[in-house]
Amino acid sequence: MEKKFVSAKDVAKLANVSQSTVSRVFTPGASVSEKVRRKVLEVAEELNYRPNALARGLINKKTNIVGLAMKDIQNPFYHEVLGMFSMKLREKGYNVLFVYTKNEEIQQEEINHFLEYNVEGIIITDALLSSNVVAKIHDNNIPITLFNRYHKDIPCNSVSSDNINASKEIASYFYEQGYRDIVYITGKINTSTNKDRQKGFTEYLKEKKIEVTILEGNYTYEKSYYLTKKMIEDGHRPEAIFGANDITAIGALDALREKNISVPEETAVIGFDNIKMASWPSYMLSTWVQPIEEMVDEAIHLLLNNDRVNSPKAVKLKGKFIHRNTTK
Repeated sequence: MEKKFVSAKDVAKLANVSQSTVSRVFTPGASVSEKVRRKVLEVAEELNYRPNALARGLINKKTNIVGLAMKDIQNPFYHEVLGMFSMKLREKGYNVLFVYTKNEEIQQEEINHFLEYNVEGIIITDALLSSNVVAKIHDNNIPITLFNRYHKDIPCNSVSSDNINASKEIASYFYEQGYRDIVYITGKINTSTNKDRQKGFTEYLKEKKIEVTILEGNYTYEKSYYLTKKMIEDGHRPEAIFGANDITAIGALDALREKNISVPEETAVIGFDNIKMASWPSYMLSTWVQPIEEMVDEAIHLLLNNDRVNSPKAVKLKGKFIHRNTTK
């Protein structure tokens, strides 16, 4: 049996109100009396009416859709971020149009997907963005906010942790514990997050006359595990390891365990992010906590208030160190 299509006009007729009143009832924040709202919702329930968000967007020239581009969907940190953005935006009456980009740099055809749906703003997490793509988005008067990263040469608002000072505090902890043979396992070397974490960590220790061993982990479990295991097999057993994110630190931790190196007695390990896995009993990883909820709230605020144009804001928020079983 063919499903009958119920329109806003049908609801308006039965509720004895105008079609625009029906539209206001289903628009978050729109002005309508409680009595009329209840009446329209009762009729809508009776007719099994569901508003067509895209059609309403064409009429109102407001789609209430926010685009979100992400690359590293395997990283649990970004799973948590995506879930929180979806929840927070839904509370404000917005839907998320998610685009997974396979390339390091977000492509024009992926941006076209956002433009086709007339999104009201775009949040970009770990994908790189070219100035040409930014210009195309700005030509369509769509604001952009970068999340968990920033770019000095691209005129976009951004929200991230204060990665330099966070990594300095981690370096200070290692130094105060008396560690001198220290390893940093990097993230993606061309990202602002990794650059800042590496800068803060290595510069602090360099001032203390300590040269840090650098392993290029690329923010992945597999590479960090392999590099740590190879380092140990080559005869280097460091006193402390700082992983650029928790997944990196967990890869190093598993390699240390496989080689029967006691943690933290022989080698201390610290990660960054505080993903849920970090608190699992099998890991209990000491890590730096990023204030994800505060970062998401700030990113949404910047995006929806369209605070950009001449002076983009680069907001950097403080986190905190959480001590678990992988440090003394």
